[in-house]
Amino acid sequence: MNERIVQDGDIIIRARGALRRLTLNRPKALNAVTLDMAVTMTGALRAWAADPAVGAVLLDGAGERGFCAGGDIRALYDAAKSGDNLPETFWAIEYRLNVMIARYRKPVVAIMDGMVMGGGVGLSAHAAHRVVTDRSAVAMPEVGIGFFPDVGACFPLARAPGHAGAHLALTGERANAADAIYCGLADIHIAATKLDEIPAALAECRSADDVRRRLGALASPPPPGKLAAARRWIDACYGAERVEEIIARLGARVEDDAQAALAAMRKASPTSLKVTLRHMREAAAFKRVEECFAQDYRIALACVAGHDLIEGIRAAIVDKDRNPKWRPERLEEVTPDIVARHFKPVGALELKFEE
Repeated sequence: MNERIVQDGDIIIRARGALRRLTLNRPKALNAVTLDMAVTMTGALRAWAADPAVGAVLLDGAGERGFCAGGDIRALYDAAKSGDNLPETFWAIEYRLNVMIARYRKPVVAIMDGMVMGGGVGLSAHAAHRVVTDRSAVAMPEVGIGFFPDVGACFPLARAPGHAGAHLALTGERANAADAIYCGLADIHIAATKLDEIPAALAECRSADDVRRRLGALASPPPPGKLAAARRWIDACYGAERVEEIIARLGARVEDDAQAALAAMRKASPTSLKVTLRHMREAAAFKRVEECFAQDYRIALACVAGHDLIEGIRAAIVDKDRNPKWRPERLEEVTPDIVARHFKPVGALELKFEE
């Protein structure tokens, strides 16, 4: 079957039978999403939504290192330092794209191979069919750069078994295929050696049932995970009401993974930890994923206007000294007012979504 290929900036667009395919093509940057890439994907999805020739959409990333390691945070840093409004524009377009994927009228298949972080989770975790492989590493490590798990990730994480989602959100721990499925971030495991078979298998699919059947024929059990077996200590620790108490409970555990979680949280932004815990708890009550994205947007704008996000990006990818100076520096100094500031409505900037 012939395949038509067009490249639009850093997105490769393919048509094969009834399948349309969007490939993120910045492999040297682990396919980090730029504003232009988000605009291109949005335009393609809008064009295909009512096209009777289109039966399904496939999202994947170029190279073998990862589907997408997140958004282009260096661009956000540079814009914030110069006073440019790129952050509010980028997040608005990115979040609306994520919601479009969640509500798309045709089956969307996301191939979560290799590294899937931040914005990559936004593009994949809300799709109808989420494929992980033996190489998958899925994570939301934003608290480590003074941010929070955005892109609607707290919606599925808040619905993960027990407090496994809070554990991932507050530590940034990487989930393998089995753990991503367990936490509701993915649906099915297909070995990386079989990924090349997926486009041909989906080329004539016209329904969600067709897609599910074709993917199921390629599926296999994932390598073992560890979150299910760790639920006893995870639930005992992350069931606490306050971040300070979670840390105290982790400190009293003897499990190596609990101590690793404690170390990760101690390195994270104290403000990010408290904002993330509140966001997770509130997201559990949201009825629609759009509510989570609207709150994400308020929090994101507060973060870029504050100190820790810019400082976290500086330490991670600008100066690369890995030594951020958080402000406030200690959890005890992060007052309820500081946390509440991140959840205030943003007036005319409030994010709204098309039906």
